[in-house]
Amino acid sequence: QVQLVESGGGLVQPGGSLRLSCAASGSIDNIYVMGWYRQAPGKQRELVARITRGVIWDYLESVKGRFTVSEDNAKATVYLQMNSLKPEDTAVYYCNVVTRRLGVPSDYWGQGTQVTVSS
Repeated sequence: QVQLVESGGGLVQPGGSLRLSCAASGSIDNIYVMGWYRQAPGKQRELVARITRGVIWDYLESVKGRFTVSEDNAKATVYLQMNSLKPEDTAVYYCNVVTRRLGVPSDYWGQGTQVTVSS
């Protein structure tokens, strides 16, 4: 089992920045990939970015050049630096961790943190 604790959301004006953090605990030795998803009201959850062992797998097209995902393996923590925020970035952001043990993957989700971009 993996437990995830997110922090860093809030209200920010357009053009501003926020940094999200997600600290994992528990069976962290089996972590395979860490990342961020978001879900805006009335929309499906979408992948924002994910990373594994320092290699970035994906970025949502609309956040490329503005968001940066990173990880600190020693702390089992994944970060999402969000710059030049736009109102359309408003959503609940969820941390996601995938573990792999004996070839079997398992998904874990954080509780979600609200990001609101508004003037």
